[in-house]
This record gives sequence, structure tokens and C-alpha cells, in this order.
Amino acid sequence: MADGCRLAELRCREVINLCDGCRMGYVGDLEVDIMCGRVVALVVPGRARFFGLFGREDDYIIPWERIEKIGEDIILVRFETPMRRPKEKPAFLKHFS
Repeated sequence: MADGCRLAELRCREVINLCDGCRMGYVGDLEVDIMCGRVVALVVPGRARFFGLFGREDDYIIPWERIEKIGEDIILVRFETPMRRPKEKPAFLKHFS
């Protein structure tokens, strides 16, 4: 396998936390530092609540330094407390908070 990898290829890989064996989900996006041109973190979308009818949980933000191994179909990460990014409310709901 080549040294490079595309986002489309990463999206097909499941993320597993080695600390607790948790299946976190599949890569949804990347965070990139545009000043130095490097990947800072993987973003794994939160799980759907009740078949997606009640939205999703917060996204997992996995710092690049916590990635142990990127395999052909799995990405192994190691960290105790996953960072979560809260979902933003739609603009029309922000007035009701």
C-alpha cells in the first residue's frame, strides 16, 4: 500500500478504541491545519439516536497523535476519554435556548 491515503479511502474504515474495545464508528471527516498542511484529527460522527429520528450524538474528535495503526479496513486509536464536539443547533432553534 502506498504512503498516501485519500479521505474517501479513510471513510471506509471503522475506528476502534484500544483502551476499551469500543467500536466508535467510521471516519466522517478530517480536521486539517491549513497553515502547515497536515491532518490534525479524525472526526467520527456520533451514533444515531432511535433510528435517526432524534438526531445524533456528538461527534468524536480523535487527535492524530492518538492513532496507533491504520489498516486496510480498521483504524486503531488509543485514548482514555474521547473528545466530543457538540452538535450545533439549527439556526431557527437557537432562539429557543
